Amino acid sequence: MFDNLSDKLDKAFHILKGHGKITEVNVADTLKEVRRALLDADVNFKIAKDFTTRVKEKAIGADVLTTLQPSQLMVKIVKDELTELMGGDAVGVNLSGNPSVILMSGLQGSGKTTFSGKLANFLTTKKNKKVLLVACDIYRPAAINQLHVVGEQIGVEVYSEPENKNAVEIAQNAIKHAKANGFNVVIVDTAGRLAIDEEMMTEIANVHKAIQPQETLFVVDAMTGQDAVNTAKAFNDRLDFDGVILTKLDGDTRGGAAITIKSVVNKPIKFIGTGEKMEAIDVFYPDRMADRILGMGDVVSLVERAQEQYDEEEARKLQKKIAKNEFGFDDFLSQIQQVKKMGNMKDLVGMIPGASKALKDVEIEDDAFKHIEAIIFSMTPSERKSPALIDPKRKARIAKGSGTSIQQINQLLKQFDQMSKMMKMMQGSGGKNLMRMMGGMKGMMK
Repeated sequence: MFDNLSDKLDKAFHILKGHGKITEVNVADTLKEVRRALLDADVNFKIAKDFTTRVKEKAIGADVLTTLQPSQLMVKIVKDELTELMGGDAVGVNLSGNPSVILMSGLQGSGKTTFSGKLANFLTTKKNKKVLLVACDIYRPAAINQLHVVGEQIGVEVYSEPENKNAVEIAQNAIKHAKANGFNVVIVDTAGRLAIDEEMMTEIANVHKAIQPQETLFVVDAMTGQDAVNTAKAFNDRLDFDGVILTKLDGDTRGGAAITIKSVVNKPIKFIGTGEKMEAIDVFYPDRMADRILGMGDVVSLVERAQEQYDEEEARKLQKKIAKNEFGFDDFLSQIQQVKKMGNMKDLVGMIPGASKALKDVEIEDDAFKHIEAIIFSMTPSERKSPALIDPKRKARIAKGSGTSIQQINQLLKQFDQMSKMMKMMQGSGGKNLMRMMGGMKGMMK
């Protein structure tokens, strides 16, 4: 996420390294590179120019503390300005209605239907809401079926009228159904449309007028860059939506949309999509995103994700095993499953401060643990419980069964032994444990 932008900004700040103070000359050179980095990330020229002007005004004459280097002060100023540019504070979704109605809008192929499912899953699991999904895409072939598949996957009811070609009527009937059956939230998935398609834009405006939603969200593909910002403006002029959803932020995105969309349409980014799984949805925190863009990671989000998967009873059992030196491969497999539930590995590693820079040439795939799992599944129950039993003969059998080499088995056993010792030393250190555990698992993935 934003790897190219992060690299370019890091190079820009290097200009100030070795300087004793910030001057007009060295700050001008730095900000020239910052502006170039923003433009390469598809940020609008005027926004990039205004941004660097504000940074310059704050940087020139700023007192550099004896504990800080000029480059560190510049990073702090840029971070604060980026946070402000992206909205300042996180803005939640309005759930004040009974039921609360959320209308989804956006271009074709922006990921509206998938994100409707992610949002429904988020509100069900995190906010304890009873959610109804509504299929109002009456044009795209199989759109209704797709929403039903998504609904079945997350255990959420889907309302549809396959024979009805009136989106306004479907939406109104769905809200009646929701009121009669005790639903807290109704998410209306509409057809994708182009801002220049007057007939389609009139249709969604009519749906909006008829159902009076508490939230109208504009879903946009972050990979479209500045085009996404221009499209958002065109939609906002017609719908006056309440917030933006940025999808596909896990892809090869340049970041321009995330950085500038708030300043163009004056509407907050409320959620981001960070992967294909239904759990791959995050509330958008401008300050955390600024940290990630500047290569500082996002420890708060990482710990929050870990806490969601944290099982107190299981943790107590695991602690006892570690204390008694009984931590085995079955326990490790359980830990891997918990880490995998936290999200895709590339995104998780990017939340660790400095990890993106250290691993920028390492391709981290979602199935990064597959060879470890294959090795463990090829062990007998007694071998998983007591790894010390694994002798050369057993290693050969495990390697053959898992499709790996004896060298890989040896490497895993060595790393597992080191990790077991590390976990015993770190018992009770809270969030720091997680960072070290992720570091250990990161090494095993390689």
